[in-house]
Amino acid sequence: MSYSIIGFGNVGKALAKAFARKGIEVSVATTRGPESFAADAAAIGPTVIPKKLSDAVKADVIFLAVRFDAHPDVATALTSWQGKIIVDVTNAYGVSAEDLGGRPSAKVVAAAFAGGRLVKGFNHLVAAVLDQDPAVHGGRRVVFLASDDEGAADEIGALAENLGFAPIKLGGLSEGGLLVQAHENTWGKLIFKDLVKFD
Repeated sequence: MSYSIIGFGNVGKALAKAFARKGIEVSVATTRGPESFAADAAAIGPTVIPKKLSDAVKADVIFLAVRFDAHPDVATALTSWQGKIIVDVTNAYGVSAEDLGGRPSAKVVAAAFAGGRLVKGFNHLVAAVLDQDPAVHGGRRVVFLASDDEGAADEIGALAENLGFAPIKLGGLSEGGLLVQAHENTWGKLIFKDLVKFD
């Protein structure tokens, strides 16, 4: 299984650190050339590989860590996302319900990535918290996952476990997705909730 992170701002870097902590190789890309962020990637660790967007989207699992309004640009990088798992880490801050067509933001993203298997996840934590080691006081930091594809949610749940998090599945995008959705100036009930699970 190959992994990539599209977007290398604070959230993208926090995700890259999570992979680096466990020695799992991940490619990172932005809409700019890889030379523009190669030094930042190298500072995180040798398993974080800067790539062109056109190469990074070849991964099996793609973390979408861009601004919500940038997701359509990323979606044009492939004509079909068939079989790929897209982890939607975006938040639709400042986007109105009308602009979303009354749909959960994750449904809007899913529609843009034709054929992809979308999982909403890792977006409810602010970057500074996501950046920290998920091992907390003998427990594991919780990440919420919502998807209309049970198999994709299971795969991302297993990855989250490998990264040291405690995944909790919330169900489909129209139900669970709303719990971790931010749009306009409103937040789902689980946004910014920094929870720790003790086994």
